[in-house]
Amino acid sequence: MYAPERQQEILRLARDGGRVDVVSLAEEFQVTAETIRRDLKALDRAGLVRRVHGGAIPAGRLDFEPDIAEREGTAADEKDRIAHAALAELPSDGTVILDAGTTIARFAAAIPLETTLTAVTHSLPIAARLADHPGIQLHLVGGRVRHRTRAAVDAWALRAYGEIRADVLFLAANGFSAGHGLTTPDLAEAAVKRAAVAAARRVVLLSDSSKHGQEHFARFGALGDVDLLITDSGLSPEDATAIERGGTEVLRIPGANPRTPSRKDRA
Repeated sequence: MYAPERQQEILRLARDGGRVDVVSLAEEFQVTAETIRRDLKALDRAGLVRRVHGGAIPAGRLDFEPDIAEREGTAADEKDRIAHAALAELPSDGTVILDAGTTIARFAAAIPLETTLTAVTHSLPIAARLADHPGIQLHLVGGRVRHRTRAAVDAWALRAYGEIRADVLFLAANGFSAGHGLTTPDLAEAAVKRAAVAAARRVVLLSDSSKHGQEHFARFGALGDVDLLITDSGLSPEDATAIERGGTEVLRIPGANPRTPSRKDRA
């Protein structure tokens, strides 16, 4: 079977099943996993599928949302480097909001035990990571907890964020771009993110470069709402420059050991 024929069949399977994975496709077509990855990359470039961890989904599935366990294993090294770089943005004895997200969870886990500040979060995993920090005054926002993200949403969460003002919000997004702004698959999740943005004086987006250009169902803000984007060097210098033209500072973390970068790394 020629590559175009195989790719057409992969596209059909993705549309019929809602998702395809690399291992199953390699077995079905009797080719290597690397060959399938090249096929998926070609279909992604053509705008026919969107690559996700371990496979792909049809491009039209803007509401697709992988479970938190699956997302934790995606771009793990990049997320760790981003998380460590974000430590430099912690205010001294200030107040922070930590959004729900796997990169934010890694950031919370990296916060030194001796840190003193007030932290607010609607994420159960993040609250658990900070609960043993004696110097952190931790406030857990309540509401209906979504199974996929382990995050509180709806009226209780919105009301809580409407009553506070924080120095810095560490924000997560499923997709970001200058054109589409900040997006996530779920409307309730988007509403809480929007409220958290409004509650903070400064917004720092922690997001690996694979999310750049991604568009999801629910838009919760413009990229210009973000003061600083911390991402990895997979975001091209050209894309970083385009984002900075909109007023958002960009910090690209190179593929090296986790460290706190200097200003020279900023795009």
